[in-house]
Amino acid sequence: MDDLDRKLLALLRADSREPASGLAAKLKVSRGTVQNRIERMVARGVIQGFTVRTRPELEAQRVRAIMSIAIEGERSAAVIKALKGFPQVDKIHTTNGRWDLVVELVTGDLAEFSATLDGIRTIEGIASTETSLLLATQKV
Repeated sequence: MDDLDRKLLALLRADSREPASGLAAKLKVSRGTVQNRIERMVARGVIQGFTVRTRPELEAQRVRAIMSIAIEGERSAAVIKALKGFPQVDKIHTTNGRWDLVVELVTGDLAEFSATLDGIRTIEGIASTETSLLLATQKV
């Protein structure tokens, strides 16, 4: 990756829907150069996908939480596989210390949140959990 690739990635992070012609104008290169570099970064796995950002007030209506999970024995792989089956599981982090996993949850409302917790707690191999709702997020 060179400086142009890094600048292109920064522009895509800000607005991944910006047309190649707009990106090219900002970078002072041809549209073909932008398209080729994006295709190359996708092929190499540098860009793994494109996403949608919503307005902050829409995000505020969602229930977000962090769930810490302790796993019995050597069941981490099976537990992680089961967690991936829950659409409310946004991210799964392995960690050390008291908890084996830290899971980020996102649900539409408290009823869905409660049902998700109930479902996760029935996964075989989970010894215990502790869940905290995320009330507010500060930008750093």
